[in-house]
Amino acid sequence: MSKRKAQGILVFTLAIAAFFVYAYLLMLSEWSPIVLQLSLLMVVGGVLGVISWIGYMMATTKSSPSSIIQDEEK
Repeated sequence: MSKRKAQGILVFTLAIAAFFVYAYLLMLSEWSPIVLQLSLLMVVGGVLGVISWIGYMMATTKSSPSSIIQDEEK
């Protein structure tokens, strides 16, 4: 078996195991309120992080002449 295939199988099985651990913590344990709060915090933080990265890139990237729309003279 190639190293790449073995790594793929490992990632696949770890993702499934992580899902079951998360489901257990969310549904069957006494930690479910904190797990839900942390999950929501991570999702909102991730979305706002992407939005802030887009804003940062818009603010710091220089515009190139090819990205400026020029009016055609008739």
